[in-house]
Amino acid sequence: EKNITLDSATGVELSCRLDSEYSNLKSLQVTWKRGNETIRHVNKTENSWSIQLWISDNSKMGSYSCILEGKEDISATFHLQVPKVEGKEKPIISYEGDIIVMICKSPGYTPIAWTWYMTNGSEQIAINGSLLADKYVINTISANVTHLKILKITKEDDGVYWCEAAFELGKSVGKLKLKVLSLLVPLKPFLAIMAEAIILVTIIFLYELYTKREEKCAEDEKELDQVEQL
Repeated sequence: EKNITLDSATGVELSCRLDSEYSNLKSLQVTWKRGNETIRHVNKTENSWSIQLWISDNSKMGSYSCILEGKEDISATFHLQVPKVEGKEKPIISYEGDIIVMICKSPGYTPIAWTWYMTNGSEQIAINGSLLADKYVINTISANVTHLKILKITKEDDGVYWCEAAFELGKSVGKLKLKVLSLLVPLKPFLAIMAEAIILVTIIFLYELYTKREEKCAEDEKELDQVEQL
């Protein structure tokens, strides 16, 4: 299998060549297909079969296969796809009140336009200049790099974000995940230690109080015994 990346209308030649180890195969029936559709006008040279395509729009994209049928079937597949968008695989972790910047790139290719979305339940909401301009800032650093800045993040900003790059032959999306933590999170270990310390001090205090009470009771009983003896 082979991936071929295309961002604009262009001509493409796909070719299947039979390796020397299969040169003994005779009477091969060669078929090119896109899905279940058979493609005709195959060009043939020695041990090689190719097709010429003009990829004018997204409907021409997809997977093309050449199938060599003989004593054993041999096939190869070409995947025509738009450029991939690079987001961030690992979640972005930040705290309430922070400012975060999400970055998407399309290395080596220039999108016609960039669009940012955020997920609200099952719905995707486009982020643009009219949506909380004092909250979201979109910067195009270069033609193939876009930044989304979110100001003073809150727990409500926690979730999945998408950057979409539009090309002449289709769209490609990148996924980013934001995890917003409460400011109390870093304090939790400290608070746990403090709680344990308070409990320990309380136990020691109660134990000392109990011990002193027992000692006082013992002294009172001793004095009472001495008085009775007199």
